[in-house]
Amino acid sequence: MPPTLRYPSKKTKKAALIPVFVSIFLFLSSFCKSDDQLTHAKPLIQGDILISKGGYFALGFFSPTSSNNSFYLGIWYHNLPGSRTIVWIANRDNPITTPSSRMLTITNSSDLVLSDSEGRNIWMTTSNITAGLDGVGAYAVLLNSGNFVLRLANGMDIWQSFDHPTDTLLPTMRFLVSYKAKVVGRLVAWKGQDDPSSGDFSCSGDPSSPTLQRLILHGTVPYCRSNVLNGVSVSGGTYLSNTSSIVYEMAINVGDEFYFMFTVSDGLPAMRFMLDYTGTVRSLSWNYQLLSWKVISERPKASCDIYGWCGSFSYCDLTDTIPTCKCLDGFEPDNLNFSNCRRTQELKCGKQSKFVTLPGPVSVQKLTQQDA
Repeated sequence: MPPTLRYPSKKTKKAALIPVFVSIFLFLSSFCKSDDQLTHAKPLIQGDILISKGGYFALGFFSPTSSNNSFYLGIWYHNLPGSRTIVWIANRDNPITTPSSRMLTITNSSDLVLSDSEGRNIWMTTSNITAGLDGVGAYAVLLNSGNFVLRLANGMDIWQSFDHPTDTLLPTMRFLVSYKAKVVGRLVAWKGQDDPSSGDFSCSGDPSSPTLQRLILHGTVPYCRSNVLNGVSVSGGTYLSNTSSIVYEMAINVGDEFYFMFTVSDGLPAMRFMLDYTGTVRSLSWNYQLLSWKVISERPKASCDIYGWCGSFSYCDLTDTIPTCKCLDGFEPDNLNFSNCRRTQELKCGKQSKFVTLPGPVSVQKLTQQDA
């Protein structure tokens, strides 16, 4: 008599599948961590990522090229399709090379440490814990703003990535232009399109001038500068045609601290400021139709907008179809050289001087000698 063939019942099938499903789930969970926090007991290892609660940003290891020869710890937009847009890098000048594994941990002294499989410290933070504060229970969290924060159990923030930008400013990030107590903010461009190491261009407040302005440097040489800030102005604008969608650019003076910051109202696409490897500072907004970044503004806009391109007593007129150097009022081109200008009349001491307005996107005042 042939043996009786028995098929599992629906109940038996379900029970048999549960262990398999649980095993797969546990395998995937261990391979790719996707919460927003890092603790002493849960380091970030190769293959893990942290994702902010709203899903806007991710933190993990990446390689800028397909060769995968160098790996970096960075933050990028998680909710935007296409290629990654990196907004912050920890170890930009000290990449981890394969085949070394990589791990980000929180030490007993409440510092973040990035190390490789050979135990070498690639990058680490220096927290500002003061004597008497207990660092036990410290954790790091990736916020929806893109800020990676190291926080004590009592809620005190002791380090944040927003204080250490690379080439990008995000909304609500304070960019110090002048600060008597510590070093001012500084953006440093990538070295190349696929090379995140520190490049030749940087942007910061002007350390050699008492006036408040942002200056782009090529090495140590001035390359482009913003208008002088008065320390009290707040500028804002409407983006697209939605009158309720506002982007505010603020220059804020609070005693010894002077900083630049921009905020974006709810409902707007992602926005960022960045200094690219060509030395151009750009304001960018995400275009959901084209699935790419749209340039809202940039500086320098033209060749004559570069520092020192226009010579003495001349300025770059950006309102022309082709921006060109022009002479200030009371001056004329010096022979055929329109980049240098000379006075139309000799300067006479004792004559009354006055300010004249230089029209443009932002009015600039220049002091010239006028005949009484």
